[in-house]
Amino acid sequence: MTAKRKEDAGDIRFGEAIEELEGILRRVEAEEIDIDDLAAELKKAAALLDVCRGKIRLAELEVTQIVQALDEDGDENTDADAAED
Repeated sequence: MTAKRKEDAGDIRFGEAIEELEGILRRVEAEEIDIDDLAAELKKAAALLDVCRGKIRLAELEVTQIVQALDEDGDENTDADAAED
């Protein structure tokens, strides 16, 4: 896949990528994809899966960072409360 196509695939929203993947799966299962187009559709599906995995990893990282920040804020507040007593 070229850098431009990867860049375009990265711009797609998660929900849109899932919808496209589901559409490809439906067409494959229904044998609606011409054999000449099958490889291209599977490459597109693989690229969409990579995008989805990347977005999931990024979301996990962001959630982890938010939770850690909340935990640190909670620890600081607990320490401040203990110092007042």
